[in-house]
Amino acid sequence: MDTEAALLTLSALSQSTRLEIFRLLVRHEPDGLPAGEIARQLALPQNTISVHLATLTRAGLLTSQRHSRQIVYRVSLPCLRELMLFLVKDCCAGSPDLCTPLVADLSACCSNPETCS
Repeated sequence: MDTEAALLTLSALSQSTRLEIFRLLVRHEPDGLPAGEIARQLALPQNTISVHLATLTRAGLLTSQRHSRQIVYRVSLPCLRELMLFLVKDCCAGSPDLCTPLVADLSACCSNPETCS
């Protein structure tokens, strides 16, 4: 990930509703949620959710898949991984022991490493 891609991704997350949507979908990995369920859980109108989902999808943070009449949204774990790696790429000035707590916290968030790659 380069600086421009990171800025696009971070700007998509810099709005409170979009950040809420993203965090909700992170909690529902790997199954994702239909757009209507996202709207219901966040108590927001469907058209409002649609605009935010489109922004997050354009930034590469979400993927969508049609299931019959529903569109199910999921977090793009590769994009999230790239963003996290970009943010910590030059971490700790060559002292890996300082990064150990950060790496441990990030590792603990994903109980199934196969779904986090």
